[in-house]
Amino acid sequence: MSANAVPISQDRFAEAIADLPIGNLHAKAAELRNSVAHLVHSNEQLQPFADDGDRECAVAIKENQQVMARMVVRIDLLKREVEKRGLPWGDDEPALVNGKSEGPTEQASTSMEIQVSTSPDSPPNRQFRSDTDLAQRLREQIDEDMPNDDGVHL
Repeated sequence: MSANAVPISQDRFAEAIADLPIGNLHAKAAELRNSVAHLVHSNEQLQPFADDGDRECAVAIKENQQVMARMVVRIDLLKREVEKRGLPWGDDEPALVNGKSEGPTEQASTSMEIQVSTSPDSPPNRQFRSDTDLAQRLREQIDEDMPNDDGVHL
């Protein structure tokens, strides 16, 4: 993505998925979950360097958190679209635990248990049991950590 590109809004994303077949909605959700898992793994690898004072790694972690928050919101929009059509979201969708797919679980399919470690001040191994919980926490961290500079945020 170029430095000048901005992600599409939630409303435009919801509009774009409205006509997609159900299979595509589930495939997109799987793709987004995979991307979140990779970003979680990336943050885990960057965290020790950020803890040692590497500003670029700290910034990358915060940017990854912003991207993950948008992805979680999009997964929720996909779920709402499927349910709006009167179809179940599906209990066979894998949940993410610490960024790793765990296959079918007893929890609802949108349940994501992702440990997000953002800074030494963050509670270690915080577990998020739903997309909404994770998205809310990521939004809170973004609001806390990012100045309101009206810059471009991916």
